[in-house]
Amino acid sequence: MSKGLFDLTGKVTLVTGGNSGIGLGFARGVAKCGGAVEIWGRSAEKNAAAKAGLEAFGGRVVTRQVDVSKEDQIIAGYEALMKDFGRIDCVFANSGGAAKVNSMLDLTNEEYHDLINLNLHGAYYTLREAAKLMVKRAEAGEPGGSLVACGSLSMFMGLPGKAHYAGSKAALGAIIRGMAVEFGKHAIRANIIAPGLISTGMTGDDQSPVAKFMSAKTPIPRVGYPEDFEGIGAYLASDASSFLTGETITIDGGYMVRPM
Repeated sequence: MSKGLFDLTGKVTLVTGGNSGIGLGFARGVAKCGGAVEIWGRSAEKNAAAKAGLEAFGGRVVTRQVDVSKEDQIIAGYEALMKDFGRIDCVFANSGGAAKVNSMLDLTNEEYHDLINLNLHGAYYTLREAAKLMVKRAEAGEPGGSLVACGSLSMFMGLPGKAHYAGSKAALGAIIRGMAVEFGKHAIRANIIAPGLISTGMTGDDQSPVAKFMSAKTPIPRVGYPEDFEGIGAYLASDASSFLTGETITIDGGYMVRPM
């Protein structure tokens, strides 16, 4: 367990969608540095597996079945978290879904609203409720906190058939910048991470045709893995990031700065 620059002893971090993929990478980074972790996910089986893995690092881990597309479940989740831990120091609003169609013309209203409810509204409510708790603590004399959203390179690029997905992520970037300005006086920072192609259960393995195509165009010639998010997770949860706010942090192996 680390006791160095990213020491998270005594800090509590919530990761939504933290039972797999990028979210589990964030959670592992926090747990390895001594922080307590709460995971929200809809699958009890995946939650249990994540809990067992994270507990191996020696810290406290709690999991809850929370559907972040439901505002009432988010509010209830925070009430339970505060009863268990008494504080919240960092939140990764990571839960999200992928676009399932290849053209806007094929997108049903139901699919559109389902994705927006999860990717945008769910993240917004998750961050808003955390901000309420952090501001309350700051007003009581203990400022600080870290709010983190999970974006996408689609924030910067046009993707056919994925406009609703890209829109949800771009809107999150604007929300994060607004939160950074509003809550900075309480030493609460807000940032968004924009991953490149990451090999997860949602995106497929690193040998898929898409992965091979993207790897060939990326300066670091591979796809990303959940492990690539452990360091940034620990950094953003720690006091080492106390002067970083309002930023969009791309973790993409250099894809966005590649020569055309």
